[in-house]
Amino acid sequence: MKVLVTGFDPFGGERVNPAFEAVKLLPDEIAGAEIIKLEIPTVFTRSAAVAEEAIEKERPDIVLSIGQAGGRSCMTVEKVAINLAEARIPDNDGEQPIGQPLREDGDTAYFATVPVKSMVANMRSHGIPAHISYTAGTYVCNSIMYHVLYLADRKFPGIKAGFIHVPYEAGQVVDKPNGTPFMPSGLIAEAIGYAIEAAVQGGDDAELTAGETH
Repeated sequence: MKVLVTGFDPFGGERVNPAFEAVKLLPDEIAGAEIIKLEIPTVFTRSAAVAEEAIEKERPDIVLSIGQAGGRSCMTVEKVAINLAEARIPDNDGEQPIGQPLREDGDTAYFATVPVKSMVANMRSHGIPAHISYTAGTYVCNSIMYHVLYLADRKFPGIKAGFIHVPYEAGQVVDKPNGTPFMPSGLIAEAIGYAIEAAVQGGDDAELTAGETH
C-alpha cells in the first residue's frame, strides 16, 4: 500500500508551515504502507496541478493532505470539502478568488473517504487531542481537499482521500497574543502517523460520538 501525504509551504507572512514541517518528520513506512511526502504550494491553481501530477506518477491508495489552521487547538480531521473558493487573503501567487466554484462540473461537496472517526479515535487513544471538523474553510486547504476528492471520483477510482488541519507549531506563536494555541511539530507528526495508521487499517469507521449542536 502507498500513502501520498501532502503539506503546504508557508503562507500569510509565516516563516514556516507546520503542515509540511510535520510531514517531513514522518517515517518512510507506517503500518506497512509506503509514505510519500510532498510539499505543495499554498496556491489555488498550482496546488491542484501538483497533487494531480503526483497522483498520476505514484498511484497511491490513499492521499492525505495536511494544512495549517492557526487558532485551532488540536488536530482536526475534516469531514467535508465544498465547491467554493472564497479567499480572505491572496494566496502565494496573488490569486484571490471570491465566490467561485473550484470545479464547474464538480459536485456541491465531497465527503472524505478515509475513516475520519477512526483517525480521530486513534489519535485520542494515544493521548493526542483530536476532533472532527465539519468545515475546511474556503481557502486553499478546502481547495486541495476538494480537488483530490474530485479526482478520486472522476479520474482515479479506488483512491481514498482526506484532509487534516493542524495547529500552529511552537515557534510560530512566540510573538502572537498570549493564549494562542500551538502544538510542537514532533507531536503533530506523531498524530499524523496515528491518523495514517487508522486510514491504512481501513475497515468500518470507529464508534465515536461526534457532530455539532450549532
